[in-house]
Formats: sequence, C-alpha cells, structure tokens
Amino acid sequence: MDKLAGFVGRMIYAIPFLGLGFVHLTNARRMEWLVPPYIPGGVFWVYFTGAAMVLAALAILTGRHGRKASFGLALMLLAFIVTVHLPGMTNPATKMVSTMNFFKDMGLMGGALVIAGTFKK
Repeated sequence: MDKLAGFVGRMIYAIPFLGLGFVHLTNARRMEWLVPPYIPGGVFWVYFTGAAMVLAALAILTGRHGRKASFGLALMLLAFIVTVHLPGMTNPATKMVSTMNFFKDMGLMGGALVIAGTFKK
C-alpha cells in the first residue's frame, strides 16, 4: 500500500506542474507582469520557470531523476517565496494575495521535499 500511495501521490503532485509549465510556456508575454520589476530578465524567467516545471514534472512522472527534480522544485518555490511573496506582503495592495501564495508555495515546497523522499538515492 505504501508503494501505491507514493506512486499515486507523485502523479497527483506532478501533473499540476506539467500543466502550469505549459501555461507559462504558451502565455509567457501575458505572464511577464508576474516577474517583479526589481528582477532583471522579465519574460525570460517566465519561460525558464515554465520549462523547469515541465521537466521536473516529467522527471517525477517517469521516475528518472525524480529526486533531483523534486529538490529543484523545492528550491524554485523557495525562490518564489523570497523574491515575490515576501516583498509582496509588505505592499498593502498585494498583501492578501502574496500572503496566500506564500503559504501555498510553502506547502508545495514541503510536498516537493516529501516527494523527494519517496525516490531511492
């Protein structure tokens, strides 16, 4: 039962990242506003994170490099927390959304670390 739960959990965790990655890649120009103006590169980061999400999801789904991909997702989510959500929490106009996204990405980061633990070293 543990193996089945681990397998199903990895699938359920990875599929949204696959979808979100494709949304980033196909709508990058419309999502560019999500990159804070103090981070150079603008739309590059939308494409980069989209590609990273797709590759990580595929790695988790196939089991090839799934452990490394899960750690990579955790780091990417930490970067979102530090560079986007925490600064957004200081702005009254974005405080509520940033706070919700802070906790969402913390949960996803924790999930990525748990998923990493389901793969053999």
